[in-house]
Amino acid sequence: MNAQMKEKVPVSVVIVAQDEERTIGDVLEAMKPLATELIVVDSGSTDDTVKIAVSHGAKVCHQKWLGYAAQKNFAIGLASCEWILSLDADEVVTQSLCNEIIDVLGNGVPANVAGFKLPRVLFIGGTAVRRGGFYPDAQLRLFRKDKGRFKDRIVHEAMEVDGDVIKLKNDINHFSYETEAEFARAMDKYARLSAQHYLKNRNSLWQRSCINEFLHPGWTFFYRHIIRLGFLDNPLCLRLNILYADYVRKKISYLRLLHSNKELPPTN
Repeated sequence: MNAQMKEKVPVSVVIVAQDEERTIGDVLEAMKPLATELIVVDSGSTDDTVKIAVSHGAKVCHQKWLGYAAQKNFAIGLASCEWILSLDADEVVTQSLCNEIIDVLGNGVPANVAGFKLPRVLFIGGTAVRRGGFYPDAQLRLFRKDKGRFKDRIVHEAMEVDGDVIKLKNDINHFSYETEAEFARAMDKYARLSAQHYLKNRNSLWQRSCINEFLHPGWTFFYRHIIRLGFLDNPLCLRLNILYADYVRKKISYLRLLHSNKELPPTN
């Protein structure tokens, strides 16, 4: 039976946002075939994010930034449906993925299944990156409300569910960065946050050592660009993997500085 002909299972789509006028309209528009309710938790936008969200029928709640995991868990708490799809404000679900979700939920999900991972395609501007470790980048975003929460950590928050997880086939398009420079700035930000996380949780001598700072980035680049076939993608993939390897180096360097109670270098 065609996905659109099935009786739709109610799904709450929850999105956290701040100053996302560039993408929030496309994110919400893509959700209309799927969502029973659209919830946007805004943490203080100064652009037209809220106006655009309201115009697309979303319920907008204002909440001061609580941190990555806490903000998303707050949004989950506002949802009324059994199934929740948690998205970032720059993630556009493809029509094929919408249909797949409608089909999968409409067929009945076994009680032991608590969530679904969704493949995600990174875009830099209008260019997709499909190799080199950047794809499929499957994210656990569709889950039963009473079975899933985001694990609290400083950066790279991750969903945890009580039950089995299935991976779907179709994609989310991730329009996070318009330029390589934006990607580089984000990698530096995440390196700083990761160093803070490691300082509290994984601050071993090896983790912050100069040897690790030399070996780990090299292995990361080799793994992503050779083993994960980044060399078969466009030249952008090569440049991104160089930046990603530098992100790994910075995590280690920044951790060593924090461990020595030294200040991190200023951001560019």
